[in-house]
Amino acid sequence: MVADVHRTILNGGIFLYPPTKDAPNGKLRLLYECAPISFIIEQAGGLATTGKGPILDVVPEEIHQRTPLYMGSKKDIEELLHYLDKD
Repeated sequence: MVADVHRTILNGGIFLYPPTKDAPNGKLRLLYECAPISFIIEQAGGLATTGKGPILDVVPEEIHQRTPLYMGSKKDIEELLHYLDKD
């Protein structure tokens, strides 16, 4: 995951791990994977979201909580959220 996000920071684009039928809460763990990388992305001027709100605003309810993840440049994520809101 770190290498994929690093490539996204260098080259642009969106890193996403959306919910699926098999993993409706996502597969990535909030405390170990999503929150630390989201902090770096936001400090670099990007956005990181669950699709419903910022990752860093999610209050963990359990230690191994999983969440969907979308991260990238502010412009790209705002455009993505526009399309997700249409669903």
